[in-house]
Amino acid sequence: MRRPRGPTAITDPIDADALPRLTVLMGGDTFPPDVNGAASFSVRLAAGIASRGHDVHIIAQAHDGRQGAFREEHDGQVLTVHRLKSFRYPLHDWIRAVYPWAIHRNARRIIAEVRPDVSHMQSHMVIGRGLTTESAKRGIRVVATNHFMPENLIEHAPVPKFSHRFIAWLAWKDCTRLYRKAAELTTPTKRAAAYLEARTGLRGVHAISCGIRMSDYTPDFGDKPDRRIVFCGRVTGEKMLPDLFEAFAKLPADLAAQLDIVGEGDQRKALEHLAVRLGVADRVHFPGRVSDEELRRILTRATVFAMPSTAELQSIATMEGMASGLPVVAADAMALPHLVKDGRNGFLFPPRDVAALADRLERVLRMPADERQLMQQESLRLLEPHDIDTTISIFERLYRGEPVTDPVTDVEPLSAKVREQVRALARRAKSAIAD
Repeated sequence: MRRPRGPTAITDPIDADALPRLTVLMGGDTFPPDVNGAASFSVRLAAGIASRGHDVHIIAQAHDGRQGAFREEHDGQVLTVHRLKSFRYPLHDWIRAVYPWAIHRNARRIIAEVRPDVSHMQSHMVIGRGLTTESAKRGIRVVATNHFMPENLIEHAPVPKFSHRFIAWLAWKDCTRLYRKAAELTTPTKRAAAYLEARTGLRGVHAISCGIRMSDYTPDFGDKPDRRIVFCGRVTGEKMLPDLFEAFAKLPADLAAQLDIVGEGDQRKALEHLAVRLGVADRVHFPGRVSDEELRRILTRATVFAMPSTAELQSIATMEGMASGLPVVAADAMALPHLVKDGRNGFLFPPRDVAALADRLERVLRMPADERQLMQQESLRLLEPHDIDTTISIFERLYRGEPVTDPVTDVEPLSAKVREQVRALARRAKSAIAD
């Protein structure tokens, strides 16, 4: 059990300008140029903390053989990134790991050079393990964030399926030992926090959204000539993308729907073959790994965002779809129901139920313009509490050891009167365009 932390209510506002600046040392096993939710959160938080005048250092794997401390620009901020020698995990197309037998020595060296006020562990596997253990030995405050799901790890492990449950138990036992060294433990959603507490026996886990800056995205409320379904994220097994492909193939031909799969991963070739076998290869597009600008353009032109994954602790990709004003069809699993409210900004479907997924997609694609625009507006409303600046402020407080209150991310549904007003506005806008 974690020791009591005292009151959790935010007290009087603090004048941040009057407080001393912090030296923050973050470490995890994924960081740009990696493209995934944990890496995106790490860089957004690091850049946000740096933008407030703090000195931010990152321990990350090297991708090009160069080792050492480098001044790198990320999200408009210059961070000091300590790159360590790494190797590509042989059973995965992009995962790179640092050498475990050297991580404690490297962590000790970097801690001695940086002299951090606080260390923030973003994963417990290798880099986070060294950072947390060596920081705790020196009495340095540790904050830990959990992005871990055993299902995501075991997917790439060369072990028989019957052993998966036992391996997951061992993995949770291992990370529990490490998380006990942290003064504060966070994860992105309430459901993920409850899951983490149940698996580890730890208490007082903070639910703090990874956050997103909505102004970076461009919703389009006009008529869209193409019916486009979009998924973005890692193209890997835990995303359950074959379910999406099979559901897409079940859609009626008169919809002439298109499917965009944005991202890269070890399942791409298999999915390309599956599209051919299902007879939809001419309507499935693989833009691959794209720039932020291109991703936002693809999201803006889409009609609906689809997320069939059953192992999401928050899903930054789904948040990006919502920030682009898209209705979402998502699996009713893990943290996705925190973002997708059935019938309000999209639809949930029973996990792995291909027929239900196809039904929900068809419902959105055939939806009258005013109803679809109402869902678009709801996606934006539901995302408002996930503002990245709120996330940055809470972590600043955690770094200083100040009491915090977890942000409230639930948004009340629109009243029937307001929903009708929104529909009326949409109808008038459509009529004005027609005239």
